[in-house]
Amino acid sequence: MSNPVQYTEDNIKSLDWKEHIRLRPGMYIGKLGDGSAPDDGIYILLKEVFDNAVDEYVMGFGKVIDVIINDREVTIRDYGRGIPLGKVVECVSRINTGAKYDSKAFKKSVGLNGVGTKAVNALSDHFTVEAYREGKMKQAVFEQGDLRQESKLIKTTEPDGTKVVFTADHSIFKKYKYNLELVENQLWNYAYLNAGMKIRFNGQTLVSKNGLLDLLERKTADEELRYPIIHLVGEDIEIALTHGQHYGEQYYSYVNGQYTTQGGTHLTAFREAIVNTIRGFYKKDFDPKDVRSSVIGAISVRIEEPVFESQTKTKLGSQTIAPDGPTLRTFVNDFISKELDNYLHKHAQVADALLKRILQSERERKEIAGIKKLANQRAKKANLHNKKLRDCRYHFDEKRVDEETLARTTVFITEGDSASGSITKARDVGTQAVFSLRGKPLNCYGLTKKVVYENEEFNLLQHALNIEDGIEYLRYNRVVIATDADVDGMHIRLLLLTFFLQFFPDLVRAGHLYILDTPLFRVRDKKSTYYCYSEAEKQAAIQKLRGKAEITRFKGLGEISPDEFGDFIGENIHLQPVVLNENTHMDQLLDYYMGKNTMERQQFIIENLKVEIDEVNGSVKEAQVMEMPEEEEVS
Repeated sequence: MSNPVQYTEDNIKSLDWKEHIRLRPGMYIGKLGDGSAPDDGIYILLKEVFDNAVDEYVMGFGKVIDVIINDREVTIRDYGRGIPLGKVVECVSRINTGAKYDSKAFKKSVGLNGVGTKAVNALSDHFTVEAYREGKMKQAVFEQGDLRQESKLIKTTEPDGTKVVFTADHSIFKKYKYNLELVENQLWNYAYLNAGMKIRFNGQTLVSKNGLLDLLERKTADEELRYPIIHLVGEDIEIALTHGQHYGEQYYSYVNGQYTTQGGTHLTAFREAIVNTIRGFYKKDFDPKDVRSSVIGAISVRIEEPVFESQTKTKLGSQTIAPDGPTLRTFVNDFISKELDNYLHKHAQVADALLKRILQSERERKEIAGIKKLANQRAKKANLHNKKLRDCRYHFDEKRVDEETLARTTVFITEGDSASGSITKARDVGTQAVFSLRGKPLNCYGLTKKVVYENEEFNLLQHALNIEDGIEYLRYNRVVIATDADVDGMHIRLLLLTFFLQFFPDLVRAGHLYILDTPLFRVRDKKSTYYCYSEAEKQAAIQKLRGKAEITRFKGLGEISPDEFGDFIGENIHLQPVVLNENTHMDQLLDYYMGKNTMERQQFIIENLKVEIDEVNGSVKEAQVMEMPEEEEVS
């Protein structure tokens, strides 16, 4: 019998505040990421510091906040009261230290756990904080959470406030880059939620006068609305509401100025209150789906001591608006039932347009009811989970409750048997599933949702994802389109994007849809192998191998062996998120790529085809110069 593992006092270890944050950064800022997605860690760092500046504005101190991003260095300067000079070091380096535990000072604040700025400090290569109060200044400089320099009190002519400068730790956030457009969108949200607050970002000024009305107007720019945006403001609550022409529901929810991307109790109350109020106004028992179909809404509430379901504060868990106050559900419902009902009584044209939208949704739902029943029967007969979908073990575990594992679940949508076979053999069967397409999907642009049930591939796909009635019960956190890097593969990718954007835009808006990047080239000699995702990477690899290398061009996923594929869908996976920018008009976008052929699109294809041909010819010439074999064997 082997010796048992020893368990003594020596096995018990205590980590200081910064060591724990650096060891488990995901507990504090969510995923790390590279800056390509709005919820990547570098944006959470920025948000944690910016939240403190906004809290000063909310408390009535400082109307301007400066934000400067220079490459990887972030500077945030507010003009509030400034951190008390005797507590500057403690406020940014000692857990559970801060003024926000005193509810009198910060009654309806965003950050109440005393961790945010400390996490930024611990996860930064360089972190400097300067506090200005009553003509005096105190500075502290840190590196990865360690105090390197602390100044004495210095006289200054700077106005009161706090300035934080930090650079995220390159050893934790590898190959990251700030997407300034994502940052601007994030800052605009703050501007909308704090009407009158001025944000100066890299030389431009962001300010909103009408709050959520401005937000929804910007979100729906160039979109056809069924009626003008309804804007209602009360004490500690503000909503904006309209209906568009799209499928699905579109919401923007906020708590104490915090954008809750995953919603929470306030959004649930909002959705419920809309249905209840509209049913009461028209005195008809509408199906909730018909009322909320194509809705575009925004809600902002301010509550005391908010409770979030994660450190990144993306989902509200609070049940009440204050420790001794009414429930959040009652608070939201009472406001909307009164104010929205009054608005509809005063605006008959809006009420008529809203009713027409609801009745249209009702007709469409009843029209596809019979088709839907037959389609569901066909899906069961197709034995989905054995033929079309190779599911992951996560969905066969009855005791699954691990949110972290759920966040890793992925389904790859592939074309053809060879591609799906390679991914199936290389995948992590615990969290990765594969859905196999048969042939090219239908171009569904301009068609109604009826086609989703009439087309077998679309019907089986929506069943595999469990998004028939929305994305609330989506079975996978990441839906990845994995097609070949050739003309047919690109076409299939466009057809799938059209399907999701046309009928399930919520999936895209919520950040669940991705494109899989697979290497275009393998460059190797007897000792080294490089997988390259672009022509530039290929050239760099050739130089590293001093020009003598075997080059393989991967055109299809099936050409990549399962052993190699394991690297590309594992820790080193390259995913491009499908992001709908605020200035993207979905109907125009789909019409341009998938609508009737136009001279504009023809010209675009011709110009880009010429570039592609030139690149291919360049590659051919290169191969001839290097005297590569005419045929290369791909395992």
